[in-house]
Amino acid sequence: MLFQDALAAGLTDHGIDAVFGLIGDGNLFVMDSFRRREGTTYVGVVHEATAVEAASGYAQVTGRTGVATVTHGPGLTNTVTALTDAVRGRVPVLLIAGDTRPEDLHHTQKLAQREVVLAAGAGFEQLRSPATLAEDLGNALRRAHVEQRPIVLNTPVNFQWAEAEYVRSASGRVDEAGIRPSEEALDAALGIIASAKRPVVLAGRGAIDPAARAALLRLASRIGAPLATTLRARDLFRGEPHDLGICGTVAHDVALSTLAASDCIIAFGASLNRFTTTEGWLVDGRRLVQVDADRHALGRYVDPDVGVLSDAAVTADEFVALLDEAEIPPSAFASPELAAELAGRQREQPDRSTDRTVDIHTAVCRVDAAVAPDRTVVTDSGRFIHSAWPMIGVEDPRHFVHTASFGSIGLGMGTAIGASVGRPGHPTLLVTGDGGFMMGGLNEFSTAVRHGLDMVVLVLNDGSYGAEHIQFVRREMDPVMSTFRWPDLGPVADALGGRGFTVRNLAELESALAHLPQRDRPVLVDVHLDPDLVPAGH
Repeated sequence: MLFQDALAAGLTDHGIDAVFGLIGDGNLFVMDSFRRREGTTYVGVVHEATAVEAASGYAQVTGRTGVATVTHGPGLTNTVTALTDAVRGRVPVLLIAGDTRPEDLHHTQKLAQREVVLAAGAGFEQLRSPATLAEDLGNALRRAHVEQRPIVLNTPVNFQWAEAEYVRSASGRVDEAGIRPSEEALDAALGIIASAKRPVVLAGRGAIDPAARAALLRLASRIGAPLATTLRARDLFRGEPHDLGICGTVAHDVALSTLAASDCIIAFGASLNRFTTTEGWLVDGRRLVQVDADRHALGRYVDPDVGVLSDAAVTADEFVALLDEAEIPPSAFASPELAAELAGRQREQPDRSTDRTVDIHTAVCRVDAAVAPDRTVVTDSGRFIHSAWPMIGVEDPRHFVHTASFGSIGLGMGTAIGASVGRPGHPTLLVTGDGGFMMGGLNEFSTAVRHGLDMVVLVLNDGSYGAEHIQFVRREMDPVMSTFRWPDLGPVADALGGRGFTVRNLAELESALAHLPQRDRPVLVDVHLDPDLVPAGH
């Protein structure tokens, strides 16, 4: 068969049924062949960065490898920020990138593509020839899964229309579930847990599957420990009486006081980065047991007293069995008093809305209540996250995706497109700032419209780049350089084929939210805020 048909067949043989991309000379015939195959979806986007963002969002909500495609040269360089974000977020993505003919040294778009890819922290896999297509594709997919990062499959343009004999090659994926801990690590960890008077069980993204959740609940009950999660495992223990919620820089006051009183943290599948540990505060003066099936995660950011290389569910149940065998009594840290304090915690704050602006806390709370609970939530990055992350929840941690791993704004819309494709039949709520939306959302809102995605875009619009605005204000300097008079985004959304609402007060907010149950296209709600009243976080 032709090379492009063989590559399309290889993708579907590996279970790839959705690809996000922007076509050019280096990939157009491959994608034409892919879209013609039964059961496939090709989502064409406006900018190459969006293709990678969408593949990342798709991967995070489905648990599968996301696939994107771009052409050579500028097509690849346009993806660098999105690639780096996915690398930092440890998201498995395959990027099929076209490349110029090796012999064409003066091609306008010729570039040292390997160096660009490696600079972003992604992996590079050269497609060597049409004859090695199946092997090279399988190896790239295996690496994306094992290395948990984007892998770029570099595909010379002249391979298209070449003859290729296709024989499927196995991806070589290894299922790491069920890895058992060493006896030495178990004994060392158990000694710390058994002596703890005020332990806390902390779950990260590596411990969100149902088996791990159930095992961690059994362990917490056995040792009398409150439960907490990282941001990416948020709402894993929602509804449990001793759920502290998110641990770290966006933790609420009851969680912070409970964590401050703890003497031992037992972390499962959590990298324990600077945000989860609040710049190391969480582990200062406390014993730390870190359990992870990824050996590279153990001790990456902080040194645990004991690191246990093992599956979360298996290890938690081993701890329970050994504690029972030794007849170690539980602590009293997860007390009825703590449960009552958590249940009585007030989410409401004084409303500071005016006739020209809406209070950010009020806006977030009302949108949280208005969008169906089975939603997918995607957030861009910006100052607004300190209000949005604590307030807007999900039914399952995999339904929450943020784009803050590289500290860039403007990645939210593309990620939301991929997440929406990954969870059809469920609404996707994108929460973004005005700067991020103008940078990377405005151009892709029409993509959501073209593909008929069920998306609600909440633009928290303070007319500024908030992180810079607050720095000027704190130094008593004029913040005018950080402020912008954007166009009215409601009519813009209408012009792009969606439904837009401009919200300047509570009455307009209620009118916009009342429309949501009847929506038949992507909706944008542009909520105007006072930049001086947007919290900057801890």
